[in-house]
Amino acid sequence: MRIALTDLYRARWSDRIHDEWIRGVLRDRPDLKQEQLDRTRQLMNAHVRDALVTNFEDLIPSLVLPDPDDRHVLAAAIRTSADLILTFNIKDFPAELLTPYGIEACHPDPFLVDQLDLDPQTVCLAARLHRASLRSPPKSVLDYLATLNQQGLPGFAARLEHFSSVI
Repeated sequence: MRIALTDLYRARWSDRIHDEWIRGVLRDRPDLKQEQLDRTRQLMNAHVRDALVTNFEDLIPSLVLPDPDDRHVLAAAIRTSADLILTFNIKDFPAELLTPYGIEACHPDPFLVDQLDLDPQTVCLAARLHRASLRSPPKSVLDYLATLNQQGLPGFAARLEHFSSVI
């Protein structure tokens, strides 16, 4: 999210995408409350320029994906002329089904490595701000990198380690 605020790339999502990540977080983090995540949703929508995608639902019935429940993601991407769908769930967005729409699926790890390679100063600043915002408990640089690794971003964590003095 911090990198999305920098305008290095154009982040887009829909209310249905919000609903999915909120359900997942509540499932995995019972210590969090719906109200907290609703506030995060509101802040995301308010602070990332033109991020909320609407009026894509008419595309959903005509789309084919291995998991029909993921069609809304592709529909939102098509509606916004996106080039990329960022997802940890690559297998449910096969290239042969996305290519006709000029869209690729990309795991967040190589995407973030690419962003770091393109603009290390901006990405490091975003990482520093993100780490500073983590107060319960605060995280050292090594703890922060370990958390990124645990969250499925090992390549990004390894590359970011080279900039540990500024994050």
